[in-house]
Amino acid sequence: MATLPSVSYSITVRLELDGHGTAVGSLTNAVEHVGGVITALDVAAAGHERIRIDVTCAARDTDHAQSIVDALGALEGVVVHKVSDRTFLMHLGGKIEMQSKVSLRNRDELSMAYTPGVARVSQAIAANPEDARRLTIKRNSVAVVTDGSAVLGLGNVGPEAAMPVMEGKAALFKRFADIDAWPIALDTQDVDEIVRTVQVLAPGFGGINLEDISAPRCFEVEERLRELVDIPVFHDDQHGTAIVVLAALKNALRVVEKDLSEVRIAMSGAGAAGTAILKLLMHAGAKDVIVCDIHGAVHEGRDGLDSNLGWIAANTNPAGYSGDLKGAVAGADVFIGVSAPNVLGGADIAEMNEGAIIFALANPDPEVDPEVAHLHASVVATGRSDYPNQINNVLVFPGFFRGLLDSQSHKVDADMMVAAAKALADVVTGDEIGPHYIIPSVFHTDLAQQVASAVRNVVVREQAGRGAAGR
Repeated sequence: MATLPSVSYSITVRLELDGHGTAVGSLTNAVEHVGGVITALDVAAAGHERIRIDVTCAARDTDHAQSIVDALGALEGVVVHKVSDRTFLMHLGGKIEMQSKVSLRNRDELSMAYTPGVARVSQAIAANPEDARRLTIKRNSVAVVTDGSAVLGLGNVGPEAAMPVMEGKAALFKRFADIDAWPIALDTQDVDEIVRTVQVLAPGFGGINLEDISAPRCFEVEERLRELVDIPVFHDDQHGTAIVVLAALKNALRVVEKDLSEVRIAMSGAGAAGTAILKLLMHAGAKDVIVCDIHGAVHEGRDGLDSNLGWIAANTNPAGYSGDLKGAVAGADVFIGVSAPNVLGGADIAEMNEGAIIFALANPDPEVDPEVAHLHASVVATGRSDYPNQINNVLVFPGFFRGLLDSQSHKVDADMMVAAAKALADVVTGDEIGPHYIIPSVFHTDLAQQVASAVRNVVVREQAGRGAAGR
């Protein structure tokens, strides 16, 4: 599948060239000839004989970017002065900063913000620790915690290399839900050390967002932390993905007029995301699911099942299918992939039931070419931004945590996730929904607020129920 030029690989090239009338046109032709796309031309300086121009181009990857620079430099009379990678420029010095919410203009304000006035606030919190949610940043803060073991599609790159991703996550929290998030990259991949470190850091935060921790360790880290701390713990790679998939599937099923409880679902991938998707779909009503990994269908009696695969085997695939992914897809209504690129072809999709739904979410190369899938399926979604129906966690985690923080929730549960998925799905109205629009844009104005409201309502209802039970 050909990769299109992307802003992720955009560059700005500062050139000096002759100022005659056809010079600019030669730049455009050179870039287009090697498959690049010019997105901006800015004159930086102009003289009688020579002009200096900043040419901004989108490329496919770093090698393609260099070929664009080479093509421009090869033009007669053109001198390349400087090449800037726009993505790297965005990350210079990091993408987030800390700012004070209060002014410190005089001695009085300093005395209230710090010593001696702050002592009274500390004493109040010591007397009632719950006041920390009202009187400190705990009210609106989330720790974004990683060990760098499963970063994007890069793998185990370590804590330092994970920091740009964690900073990006923090920036998204702020942009879409006005939450102050703090990147915390841990220089350990030992489960005990991770759990203990997060436990002792927890008092300063209102929630914990676990990020890019590899399976199966991420399951244990999350499970243990939920028992140890009194704030919500949410592994976004698992549950954020699951919520968005459920929301998108709800709307895709509306398009093809099928019901979740009646469709047959074939899944590729039994790691962190795949398992979370499976569990949430089943909690929402899915009944007929076959999960496949690199060794084929997961079924009872298969050798070498760990605890996670053992749970999947015991709760899915009731007929005991033991073949490969292609066989599982044949006769299915829905395919959901969170695994590896190009594991299916058009012939496999053609064997699915009429009104087939394809969620091929491996990134950047999906399990099946979306163009090919569209020839046989009614609805196709990917994890990519250059196709319709992008399944992206940013659609849910800002609003989800906004709801948790606003309600001062102490936990996360499946009912909150299902409510968030329904709210996300409902953002797409009946007049808007269609095969190419089953999930809203992250920039939809009401998105985070609607998800937050749905989560808040569940928390309030559960708190009321516990209160009634205690009376």
